[in-house]
Amino acid sequence: MRTASRETIIVIIVAVAIFIASQTVVQSFVVIGSSMQPSFINGQRLLVSKVTYRLHEPQRGDVIVFHPPTSQSTDYIKRVIAIPGDTIEVKRGTVYINGYGLDEPYIKTTPHYTLPKQRIGQNEYFVLGDNRNNSSDSHRWGSVPRNDIIGKVWLSIWPPGLIPNYHLEEQLGSAKFPIQLPQTEANYGWSTVGTGIGDSHLFQLAH
Repeated sequence: MRTASRETIIVIIVAVAIFIASQTVVQSFVVIGSSMQPSFINGQRLLVSKVTYRLHEPQRGDVIVFHPPTSQSTDYIKRVIAIPGDTIEVKRGTVYINGYGLDEPYIKTTPHYTLPKQRIGQNEYFVLGDNRNNSSDSHRWGSVPRNDIIGKVWLSIWPPGLIPNYHLEEQLGSAKFPIQLPQTEANYGWSTVGTGIGDSHLFQLAH
């Protein structure tokens, strides 16, 4: 009888230990909203690595989950565009990092807004949604503090598949001069999308 009770206690302890360990390594989320289309869709189930950024800092192009400055109780999913020390500017439908125009095959449409050049502060990250004109992100409320980043999106549970990586680090590293745009500026103004649009977020799946 005592042996059976001891074995039950051991099983419970092991199960709790595995649960706690899994929570510190990965976390599951469900995408709510459309701000990351076409890369991520409403209802998509994701696994987020919580250990990646213990090994290195977030990089340009990473898709992350974080607490936005507007709500510490809500988790958002966006793409890291600029890292500490970078300058960022958005004009004529192109995002510029350190003066170089980005080639972004993952976005739904080019941004219909402008953003004056600014420098990203220490321990801060500038994030944008891939659905640029329907996204509540850093172009609205500023950079994300490093401490508010939960982890890097690693795997899609449903539909199943690995998350594709877009190496903006390599793109900027190989850039030798800014992309030359036509002299005639397109008629892009500030986004007229309401503040209630594009607040895509996630909720944690129960384990």
